[in-house]
Amino acid sequence: MKALFDHVSEGCSKLVTRRYSTSFSLATRMLADSIRQDIYNIYGFVRLADEIVDSFHDYDKADLFERFEKDLEQALEEKISLNPILNAFQGTYHKYGIPMHLVEAFMKSMRLDLHKKDYLTQEEYREYIYGSADVVGLMCLCVFVKGDRERYEQLKESAMALGSAFQKVNFLRDLKADYEGLDRSYFPNVNLMELDETSKAAIVAEIEEDFRLGYSGILKLPAESKFGVYMAYRYYNKLLGKLRRTPSLEIANARIRVPNYQKVGLLARSYVKYRLNLVT
Repeated sequence: MKALFDHVSEGCSKLVTRRYSTSFSLATRMLADSIRQDIYNIYGFVRLADEIVDSFHDYDKADLFERFEKDLEQALEEKISLNPILNAFQGTYHKYGIPMHLVEAFMKSMRLDLHKKDYLTQEEYREYIYGSADVVGLMCLCVFVKGDRERYEQLKESAMALGSAFQKVNFLRDLKADYEGLDRSYFPNVNLMELDETSKAAIVAEIEEDFRLGYSGILKLPAESKFGVYMAYRYYNKLLGKLRRTPSLEIANARIRVPNYQKVGLLARSYVKYRLNLVT
């Protein structure tokens, strides 16, 4: 039965989420049962595309990505795929009417990672961020508002800002890995080999502004999604705080992270604030 295959496919997306990201997985567990699986399905899809361009160095990435893209197109058209991750994603895509242009923008940015190493202008940088992060936030927003287009439009700008903030925090955290491992530099006009406090402060200020706008949208989310998204916001804000306090030279030479025990503590404090109605 197709229902059994769909169930297995969703289990694969859930497993991918939990194995690849403890922080995102923790936040997703805080979502209501009615939407949690669909967020797993979106994450599984974007993670698989990202893995192709970032990790499979011993294989022809361009060929793998081409095949993945064709499989994606068929999955969305035929409403089934023998790739369990794509099969799960197409179910969520159709269930909530996720716009095709969001998927296309995401795939365009992922394709850039196959060959583009530097983003020299703000325009290039913003376009990449939009496709790699903002549209992922918008896909999730489609689920959070359960396809309500009016509410989607009301929260669209803040969802994009939150996606941007998360991505930029990742970029700042992963400066060393991106530059040395993948030969990539995302921030325009920043010499990663000589990252100074002035450049770091400008990046942090940009992220803080994204967070400010993103937080205003969190307050307006439906109850089913508000705490889970708030939890992700708190985690990334804490990580940004650590990056803000870390000397720029250390950021360029090590990966800054939030230990698991701090994540659990953050969850507990966030839950108390949320239950006491202090999230305003």
